[in-house]
Amino acid sequence: MPLKQVIIVFIAVLSTVDCYSQNRAIYGELTVFNTYPVKGVEVFAKKAKTAVMSDSLGRFSIVCQKNDIINIKPKTFKSVTRKVGPDTDTLFINLLFIDSKANRQLCIGYGYVNQTDLLYGVNHLEQENNDFCNYSNIFDLIKGRFSGVAVTGGNVYIRGPSSFVGPTQALYIVDGTAVNSIDWIQPCQIRSIDILKDSSAAIYGSRGGNGVVIIETKK
Repeated sequence: MPLKQVIIVFIAVLSTVDCYSQNRAIYGELTVFNTYPVKGVEVFAKKAKTAVMSDSLGRFSIVCQKNDIINIKPKTFKSVTRKVGPDTDTLFINLLFIDSKANRQLCIGYGYVNQTDLLYGVNHLEQENNDFCNYSNIFDLIKGRFSGVAVTGGNVYIRGPSSFVGPTQALYIVDGTAVNSIDWIQPCQIRSIDILKDSSAAIYGSRGGNGVVIIETKK
C-alpha cells in the first residue's frame, strides 16, 4: 500500500478513536417533589442524538458526547435542560409538576407517578415545587391552592362557616405549636402546608374537629 494511503487510513483511525473517546455514559435520576421517582420520561442527548427512558425508579443511563446538552420535555412537567460538563457523571433532576386537573389525569395516565404519591405531593405543597412568593398573603395562597377550603374574615374554614354558636374555623399548627392566627406568616417564609380533615385530623382530638392547617416554616 502506498505511503500516502497508509497515512490517510491512519488519520481516519485516529479520528474514529478520538470520536469514540469523547462519548461516555451519564447516569441520572428523575424525581418530583424531591421524593417520588418519575418513570417513563424520555431523556435526550442533543449532540450524541441518543435517547432513553427513565425506569420505574426514575433512573436512566445515556451516552453523551463532550459538552452535550440533556433535554427533558415530559408532558405535565416543566422542561429541563442540563449541560454535560467535563466532570459530570450523574444528574439528579427534580421535575416541577405543573398542577391542574387535566395534568393530574395525564400524569397518572402516562404512568409518570402513581395517583397516591402525586395527590399527596400536590396537597402537601412542597416548596421545591411551588413558588409561594407569588402570593401576596397566606390566605390567598390557601385559597389558590386548596379547593374546598374557604377563607372569611382572616379565618380558614375547611368545612365551611357554620351558623351554630362557637368557633368553626380550622385549628392552626405552626412548626408544631398551636396558634390562634396565621395572618402574620409571609408566603415566602413557608416550607410546606398540609390540610387535614376527618380521620386525618383525629390525632388532634376535639380541637381538630373543624380540620387542621399544618404549616412548616423555613428554619
